[in-house]
Amino acid sequence: MKVLTYILVYRQFLLIVFTLLVLLPLPVIVRTKEAECAYTLFVIAIFWLTEALPLSITALLPGLMFPLFGIMTSKKVASAYFKDFHLLLIGVICLATSIEKWNLHKRIALRMVMTVGVNPAWLTLGFMSSTAFLSMWLSNTSTAAMVMPIVEAVAQQIISAEAEVEATQMTRISGSVNHGLEIDEVVETNEKKEKPIPVPGYSNDAGKISSKTELEKNSGGGTKYRTERDHMMCKLMCLCIAYSSTIGGLTTITGTSTNLIFAEHFNMRYPDCHCINFGSWFMLSFPAAIIILLLSWIWLQWLFLGFNFKEMFKCGKTKTAKQKACAEVIKQEYQKLGPLRYQEIVTLVLFVVMALLWFSRDPGFISGWSALFPKYPGFATDSTVALLIGILFFLIPAKKLTKTTPTGEIVAFDYSPLITWKEFQSFMPWDIAILVGGGFALADGCEESGLSKWIGNKLSPLGSLPVWLIILISSLLVTSLTEVASNPATITLLLPILSPLAEAIQVNPLYILLPSTLCTSFAFLLPVANPPNAIVFSYGHLKVIDMVKAGLGVNIVGVAVVMLGMSTWIGAMFDLSTYPSWAPPISNETMP
Repeated sequence: MKVLTYILVYRQFLLIVFTLLVLLPLPVIVRTKEAECAYTLFVIAIFWLTEALPLSITALLPGLMFPLFGIMTSKKVASAYFKDFHLLLIGVICLATSIEKWNLHKRIALRMVMTVGVNPAWLTLGFMSSTAFLSMWLSNTSTAAMVMPIVEAVAQQIISAEAEVEATQMTRISGSVNHGLEIDEVVETNEKKEKPIPVPGYSNDAGKISSKTELEKNSGGGTKYRTERDHMMCKLMCLCIAYSSTIGGLTTITGTSTNLIFAEHFNMRYPDCHCINFGSWFMLSFPAAIIILLLSWIWLQWLFLGFNFKEMFKCGKTKTAKQKACAEVIKQEYQKLGPLRYQEIVTLVLFVVMALLWFSRDPGFISGWSALFPKYPGFATDSTVALLIGILFFLIPAKKLTKTTPTGEIVAFDYSPLITWKEFQSFMPWDIAILVGGGFALADGCEESGLSKWIGNKLSPLGSLPVWLIILISSLLVTSLTEVASNPATITLLLPILSPLAEAIQVNPLYILLPSTLCTSFAFLLPVANPPNAIVFSYGHLKVIDMVKAGLGVNIVGVAVVMLGMSTWIGAMFDLSTYPSWAPPISNETMP
């Protein structure tokens, strides 16, 4: 029994040692560069999937193992850890820091919800739309953490208002108040309301949010609801926030780290393509995200509350008491923000300028502003725009700093910028930056050692399968894997494998890489699948089975829409039916 206890306590250490020893015959016996790189790849893959080591520490292993195996020099490996991606990430985090510091995100969310109205179905669509929009520019985690307290307050206000209405009706019917019944109702109705609402903050520290202890503490069955419909409504609103924060991240390259990882990997491997930038990504992913969002809204609404079209679109109907209460709490939250401040206006202007510069750099159908520099084609990228706007956040004054002189006079001695370096650091996901760098180093090692070429040769028989079937298999594989592994680790691991596969079977690499990248974000089934799921689960309304039932439907919708997009508008955008000239040709000797 003691042995089992020790094994359980030191399971991560034992897994690390066991993995290193079991795979060791691969480089020792085979003794080729491909085998040595494969050993490194397998070790890193197992550590990423099991999280035996922190993801960022595992991402540093190529810097240790490639020089020891003679695959790449230490200097060359180190250069792979900081790319154009990291400059883009820094600029985007500057924007996100300012948006969250000055509460612009909360104003946008509340205003959008006020616009759509307070009907339960339209209310959930309003929350989903505002959450998805914010997630286009902020991290999915920050968006879910910011919106959930508002949603929780609205949900509890609806339940409370309905209880008051029913209590009033009972009083009118009986002519007197049964105090014993009233007390029981108040206890049941307000038990969840009086419980402190966990506000996970606006940081990107998903570890604290998704910790096992907190999930167990908050997911117990002690929460009471007046009716089953109230409980279903709370479940619906929670899942709407979790899923829409993920779906919104699909829309822009900067919306989620997996999109950035794909863009950097693709542009490095196929530098002659010049087809993946902020504008082209938006055009291919925005229609898909809109369709997935709407279908997910219909699916979740039907699953938890039913979908009554007649009730939804009935015009001129008087608002119920709970709808009025819901509208009131949203209005009060918005009024607490006060009038639009100078800092919010400046942040909003910079946000719009950044988006416009991204879209207009190289739109594709017309010449963009990058054509103003014909001597340096391809020099300015999306990261150039991000850095320009990002630096402005440190330069533009937010407020004056004053002090009182000995004579009692108040004088200004300095100013505070929109964001400070300390605030930026608290938002910057350095762990993701290192993880992505490790993925780039791993991809470079696969190329240098010849492992990518070897994988392409072995996978080339798949070329006999229909292309749509290959895409479906890879999409389902990625969707399944991302439920148990982190999204960045999944895409970082699979890109160096899927790229040679596409080249070996003479299929446009975008045909396989694009759906796989989009499907990496479809982690909807489990609370631990991604941070937004963990955040909403921590509020105690959901059980794991609720998320599995709802997430399975959203996963199916997501994969189906991506498959549809590849055969329609995405295929037309990139001419996916032919093998492109920018992809490396397959010579006869590399074919099996």
